[in-house]
Parts: sequence; structure tokens; C-alpha cells
Amino acid sequence: MAVKKISLGSKAQQLIARDERLFSTSNAREYPLVIDRARGAEVWDIEGNRYIDFMSGIAVTGTGHAHPEVVKAIKEQAEKFVHICLSDFYYEVAVELAEKLNEIRPFKEPARMFFTNSGAEAVEAAMKLARYHTKRPNYIAFQGAFHGRTMGALSLTGSKFVQKAGFQPLVPGVTHVPYPNEYRPVIAQRPGEDYGEAIVRYIEDRVFATTVPPESVAAIFVEPIQGEGGYIIPPQGFLPALRRLCDQHGILLVVDEIQTGVGRTGKWWAVEHFGVEPDIYTSAKGLASGMPLGAMIARESVMTWGHGAHGSTYGGNPVACAAAVATLRLIEGGYMQNAAEVGAFVTDALEELLPRHPHMDHVRGKGLMIGVEIVKDRTSREPAPMLRNQVVQEAFQRGLLVLGAGTSTLRLIPPLMVDRGTAEEALHILDEALSAAEAAS
Repeated sequence: MAVKKISLGSKAQQLIARDERLFSTSNAREYPLVIDRARGAEVWDIEGNRYIDFMSGIAVTGTGHAHPEVVKAIKEQAEKFVHICLSDFYYEVAVELAEKLNEIRPFKEPARMFFTNSGAEAVEAAMKLARYHTKRPNYIAFQGAFHGRTMGALSLTGSKFVQKAGFQPLVPGVTHVPYPNEYRPVIAQRPGEDYGEAIVRYIEDRVFATTVPPESVAAIFVEPIQGEGGYIIPPQGFLPALRRLCDQHGILLVVDEIQTGVGRTGKWWAVEHFGVEPDIYTSAKGLASGMPLGAMIARESVMTWGHGAHGSTYGGNPVACAAAVATLRLIEGGYMQNAAEVGAFVTDALEELLPRHPHMDHVRGKGLMIGVEIVKDRTSREPAPMLRNQVVQEAFQRGLLVLGAGTSTLRLIPPLMVDRGTAEEALHILDEALSAAEAAS
């Protein structure tokens, strides 16, 4: 049965007009969603139209919208106190959260952490700590990476030039290298060589020899699965080879888990899929179910800076910490396993759609972090960004919220609590959206 298309009502149009008179011209809205309320994996706009949420506020609402346990934790903490400043004082809910994060850390050594308001601030903290600890000035990051929009994080970011245009000079000392995208490789492999290992060899043989000496590099920043760059899953040998390279040259390995972490891929941290232990990692997005909270987490031996070296007025806000404690309890209590199971179902279902849609290719994902390539044809693999964008719009008009990523990737990132029935409904809508976009192209 065909899905009825949703039209933009007068209430939504009026609010959008009010918004556009007031807010920054830098805001780039994906589609005219004017949200009124949300629950679980469903969203309603101010006209009463229902949508299935397969973008989770950009991988944020992992426990679903307005989960009763998260809402309860927020209310109870707000009634006690809302703010005091964690950099200067103490409170139990922050310690409780830190203890849980220490328990689920992806390395053997005890962890120390610094709480922030956002992922970008967590990256900034990691950049500062890496320089402080190593006494080295430079960094390596990857083409296609997204680490945030503050000046330091933006210097590491390499996903879209529009994000940097007009803001140079940025923080100096960052060298970008290719991320190992097997679907569209840019570096030649040796016979039998893992493509991820080929990228690391390129860093060793070319970048260190011609651009930046390894003894000057404080840290390599990497997403274990590249997010905004296109939901690219690296070859299995990539992160282990990168770990060996860092160990060889005394470079810190900083893993950005802002989009990939907190159960999104079916494990607490995506780096665990590759058997690698980072020196520092960052978290945000799904950490507190929508409350603004980030974390920079490091091995105890790496966090060597002294009192006053770094701080934050709002970082680790007690209400956000309470939301995070409840979030982690829910993720551990079943949502992480659900992400693995429903994610496998969605990935398999997308594979079954491939024969119906010639512009659809290369389904990939771990847990509920899933990407699909939209191409002009499967032989050339030439990206079709305009077609991908049309699929996003067609899905929205039929009541499904999805987003693009990279040049031509369609990304599916529903809440981790989404059930199979809702996923099946979403896939039916996506099937229709693909057909409509292809017919119009």
C-alpha cells in the first residue's frame, strides 16, 4: 500500500518564517520539520503529522525521545540543584557517571575523564591534553573526518570545505591523510595487503618522510567508523596497524567515538570491533539522550596536566550527568543488544532491496549505524548526491526522517530502542522514497 505524502501546513510555515527572521544564516536545515513532541522512535510535528525517526537528532537520542527513566532522572536532579561547576566543586552524580564510564572503558589501564558540553569541546580537550602530555606540536587527521566546528576541532575536520571556508587560518600543525574507503580506494595496495594497512604504510613512507616527522606528532585523531564522511567502515587491519604505528613513534592514538559510541554499533565503543585500545577517546551525542554532555576520556598515565590547565563552567552539568547515568543503564539493560539485532535485520533488509533499486549500492553498517551508497550506476560507482538528497526529501514527505552523509551516502541511525515492527515500516517508506526519487531523476 502506498504511503500518503505529508504536506507542509500553515502552522509550520508560520513558525519557519518567524525562525528565519531571527536565527543565524549559517543554519542549514535538512527539511522543514517543525517538531511538536516525540516519544521513542516517533516524532509529531505541530500539524499532528507522525514521522518515524531514523536520524535520532543526528545519533543523539539513543534511548528514544523522552524515555520515562531519563525524564525522571532529569526532573529529580533539577529539583536538587541545576548547577555548581564541576571544575571547582564536587557532586555525587558526576562521580557516579565517571565511575560507570571508567567501568566500560575500552582499555585496560584506569581512566580519567574531563566532562564538556559537546563533542567539539571534548575534541578540543583531547587536542590540548595530547600536546601537553607529549610536548609535541602536530596532529594527523583524516580526509572526510568530522570532529566539530570550534577552531581546534575544525582544524582536524576534513569532511566539507564549506565548514572551513572563511575561517582560516585555523589551528596550525594538522596534516590530513586518506581514510581507508575500500569502496573508493585512492592508494595502491601491495598484493595481499589489507587496504587499511596500505593507508598506514602511506603515512609511514610518505607523510612522515615528506610532510611531518613522526617525532613532532602528538596524536593521530581517527573515527573508528567515519561518520559525516560517509559511514565508512575501515578494513579490519586499519586500526591495529595505526595502533602499531603510534606505539612505534610515541604518538597518542585518539579515537573519536562521538557518533559511534554508547552502544550505537552494538558495542559500547566502535573501536572494540577492531580489538584496539586507544590512549584517549571522546564521547558526546548519545551519552545523555539529548542533554548537552561530552567527555574526553584518557588513560590515567596520559592525563598528566596539572590543576588549572583546563576547565569548563558548564561541563558535567549535574542534570546532564543524571540523564547520562540513566542513559547508560538503559543501554546496558538491553538497548545495546537491540542495536545489534535490529541493526542486522535492517542491513539484511536493505540488501534485499538492492535488486529493486539500480542506484542503490554498498550497504554497510555495524549495529544501528548503517550507510547505503546512492550512485549513478553500480559499475562506475559514481556518486549521485542530488539523487541521494531527493531520497531524503521523498522519505520526509512520507513520514520518515533520514539524513545524508559524505558525498552520496544515505545514513540510517534510529534510536537504539527501535523495534523490528517500526523498522519494517520505515523500510517500506524508504523503498517508496527510493522509487519516487529514481523515477524523477
